[in-house]
Amino acid sequence: MKLSREFINGFIIFLGIGIYFLIMDALGLSSHFYLRVLNVFIVIYGVNRTLSQNYNDGIRGYNTNLISAIITSMIGAILSVAGLLSLIYYKGGETYLQNLSDEFLFAGGGISIYTYCIGLLFESVAASMIVSFCLMQFWKNKVEKINRVD
Repeated sequence: MKLSREFINGFIIFLGIGIYFLIMDALGLSSHFYLRVLNVFIVIYGVNRTLSQNYNDGIRGYNTNLISAIITSMIGAILSVAGLLSLIYYKGGETYLQNLSDEFLFAGGGISIYTYCIGLLFESVAASMIVSFCLMQFWKNKVEKINRVD
């Protein structure tokens, strides 16, 4: 069974984000907001990898590549939030959730695990869409320049 490149690259995003956050948690750096924002580079890498593979295979349609980019980033986002949900339950549920930094998404305490994960999912969906559209503009300009040379 051959897995799609969107799934493979989405899984790479999931692994990259998971490893990055586990290392940050182990080093005690998970409370630093600016370090958590750097995960966007992992998403950029995975989505760009999908678009590069599409380009190398001759897939040049803007809408086709945009959908491919969005699917890749969404797979990474959904798997990452599911992984976080599993980690929260593994590390103690509500108790562990209260130990997570309040700077990230919600100010104050008293949120449920599911509220936290749903909020994080909405945030990751928005970031995924932004990354996908930005990279599509990059690839659109790159393809246009190559087509002008030909």
